[in-house]
Amino acid sequence: MRPPGRLPGLRRIPPRLRRVESDVVLFDAWRGKYADSPRAISEELTRRGSPLRQVWVVDGEDPLVPQHVEVVQPSSRAHLAALGRARYVVANSGMPIHWRKKRGQRYLQTWHGTPVKKVAYDIARPQMADAKRYLRHFARDVASWDLLLSQNPFSTSTLKRAFRYDGPVLESGYPRNDAFSDPGAAATRDSVRRSLGLDADSRAILYAPTWRDDALFEPGLDVGALADALAEPTIVLLRAHNNVSRTVAASAHPRVRDVSRVPDVRELVLAADVLVTDYSSMMFDFAVTGRPIVLFAYDLDRYRDDLRGMYLDLEADTPLPVVRSADELVATLGRLDGEAPRYDEFVARFCPREDGHAAARAVDAFFGEGT
Repeated sequence: MRPPGRLPGLRRIPPRLRRVESDVVLFDAWRGKYADSPRAISEELTRRGSPLRQVWVVDGEDPLVPQHVEVVQPSSRAHLAALGRARYVVANSGMPIHWRKKRGQRYLQTWHGTPVKKVAYDIARPQMADAKRYLRHFARDVASWDLLLSQNPFSTSTLKRAFRYDGPVLESGYPRNDAFSDPGAAATRDSVRRSLGLDADSRAILYAPTWRDDALFEPGLDVGALADALAEPTIVLLRAHNNVSRTVAASAHPRVRDVSRVPDVRELVLAADVLVTDYSSMMFDFAVTGRPIVLFAYDLDRYRDDLRGMYLDLEADTPLPVVRSADELVATLGRLDGEAPRYDEFVARFCPREDGHAAARAVDAFFGEGT
């Protein structure tokens, strides 16, 4: 029996692939998607004409991956070899459990959101499967970080404590959100909406609840009934969290689109007219667009008191409408006129550096100015 965490063939990697190569950078988002802040950083390097060789961990085929990028499959021998030779590693979640950082390697952890729900060591009674093993691996991963990105001062202090991390933090905003301030954002929005079958008159409501640690995907409401209750031409875009996206049952409703497998959520944020979420950090990203957000907190008491715990009081710490039932949600969505409520203080607190240049700041800080 091989030791825990060791993959077949690991020792057979030739010595030439074990040494660190100064011009290689490995990107890993959600363990196999071309997405999120790592993608924005990768694109910034390309925009600058960086000579670094970009290797991406991508599960399956993705037509959006550029031709100049080398692709490795998750947990493949090529993936292990790339992990061993890359001078730079950029990821939005932890590395594989068998990875050991070498001397000369640098690891940028972008993370993936301002925390609403408690994370890591702040969770009083972890309910996710194999929580103790997860935290042991997480502690080892954190010890390898050279730089952590943060969206705002609240995240900086919260994540450092929750992760037991005492290394450097770049409070730069999230590179993934640069797309919302890009001059081409309107054209991208139109393109994504066409790909989703949305015409110019469609009102797209993005429903993106977070995941529950003790269950498969829970929509919390009948999404088809929600679409029926809202006047045409409203379309509901259902987006499950990455951790449970593969457990979503297909919907046959003509005005419901399951977009859980769209790799990069920033495209959906651009396409949507309204966001409905619960305790997801997506609320802070969507706020950059200035469009309306409704919080559907149907299980708030259970989630806050029994399941995860929360850092924020949704009603006291946000100006966003908080509803508890499907009827309240329908009524609230019916009252929205397309204009977001004024949440200047909310944006100032949680999105102070979302100005379209977060990727540039991250590249300068991690790879060096002039990269």
